[in-house]
Amino acid sequence: MDKLVVVIPAYNEEENIENTLQEWYEVVERVGDDSLLAVFDDGSSDGTFEIMRRWGASHPQFKPITKKNSGHGATVLEAYKFALDAGADFIFQTDSDGQTDSTEFWQFWECRNDFDAVIGWRNARQDGLSRIIVTKTLKAVIRFCFKVSIADANTPFRLMNEHCLRENIQLIPNNYFLTNVLLSVIYEKRHQRVKYLPITFKPRQGGVNSINLKKIFGIGRQALHDFVYLNRELDDKIGLS
Repeated sequence: MDKLVVVIPAYNEEENIENTLQEWYEVVERVGDDSLLAVFDDGSSDGTFEIMRRWGASHPQFKPITKKNSGHGATVLEAYKFALDAGADFIFQTDSDGQTDSTEFWQFWECRNDFDAVIGWRNARQDGLSRIIVTKTLKAVIRFCFKVSIADANTPFRLMNEHCLRENIQLIPNNYFLTNVLLSVIYEKRHQRVKYLPITFKPRQGGVNSINLKKIFGIGRQALHDFVYLNRELDDKIGLS
């Protein structure tokens, strides 16, 4: 039986976290007893981890983990390493804000053996025009810097097999702030088997997004600077230069 580990970063999500736990715990229960749900509290200042801790006492397939705040990218990278160390055959990542729909997971699971990664494509985002613009801009910047075209590079809805993920995260700098973006690029540059499936992407279900437009522009400037350097590094390591 394939072992699934679902990993979810969380930061100040006390309004959403219990619904998120219930929704995704049902997934790991259905897949099998060895499968796990692991949520990584990224140093929240609210009651997120306390809710996780209490909830975990009665849910044996749930692992609540807390850590110092390091941002989404570094937290996701730590979560992937945890899943690999836990013996996952397949690793699935989503976010804790209630914007994704767990019922759509099963179409990903059904084709898990046909692809190295199955990644969601937010073709009809419902979380505002500014986010749509950011996604389209990121796609153009990736094409310019990395010379690859990716449907949706930063989607928090992705299923990956253990073998390729283990290899690919070795190419990501520690604590990198756009881990999923760089992972998507690496899959493309290595010509691995990636399937993009359209997914629902709802408005945030509660709480306040910690990333505002000012931060987005700052992240964008840093990303553009980093991508040029990272492209050379990746080509050297993958053997494309």
